[in-house]
Amino acid sequence: MTARKPADAAAGTQAGGREIPEATVARLPEYLRALTSLAEQGISVCSSEELAGAVNVNSAKLRKDLSYLGSYGTRGVGYDVDYLRYQIAREIGLTQDWPVAIVGIGNLGHALANYSGFGTRGFRVAALLDAAPERCEESVGGIPVRSFDDLDAVLAETPVAIGVIATPAGAAQGVADRLVGAGITSILNFAPTNLVVPAGVSVRKVDLSVELQILAYHEQRRAGAEELRGAAIAAAGEEQSA
Repeated sequence: MTARKPADAAAGTQAGGREIPEATVARLPEYLRALTSLAEQGISVCSSEELAGAVNVNSAKLRKDLSYLGSYGTRGVGYDVDYLRYQIAREIGLTQDWPVAIVGIGNLGHALANYSGFGTRGFRVAALLDAAPERCEESVGGIPVRSFDDLDAVLAETPVAIGVIATPAGAAQGVADRLVGAGITSILNFAPTNLVVPAGVSVRKVDLSVELQILAYHEQRRAGAEELRGAAIAAAGEEQSA
């Protein structure tokens, strides 16, 4: 079984023979989302400043990023929103259909399987797998849940480009090993653990707890700054009354 493989963001991709840096590849979906929002508002042309502001980067970085795709802006006019959307979507592979297999159909797996946004962004949930026998009696979003033991048979019936791991941490490495052994070379990992995979296999990790911890850090910093500001104001008031 040969899995279809999307562009390897970790290694960079090629546009017109030019290598696109990983950091630029990571920003392209942000630009695409902003352009889609502009299109939905009926905006047909935008400046580099408007688009850069929408994704919180400076306009020089935006223009540098888009230069890897080619020159799609007109000086003094801006970017054609629909055309630039198409060019970015084509570059990151969203003009194709990417079938996805989700492994682990607990609460998170259910939510991912029912997420309607996949279909509008070039992805199709093609297979659902779980190790628990009782899960294999279910159907989510019209797709039957199959036993993970039947992975090879499932992939022989339904070619898959990307494997999504939504299992507990303890099971994730074994799932990744099986996916790689079955020919999957692109994995999205929601399990709170780091996966070890061979060279040539791309892994993207989504750790919700880490993101929350980062937000907690910023909240703590803001709270500390407010406390210091309040103390400074109180001290100033005491000096004036003295």
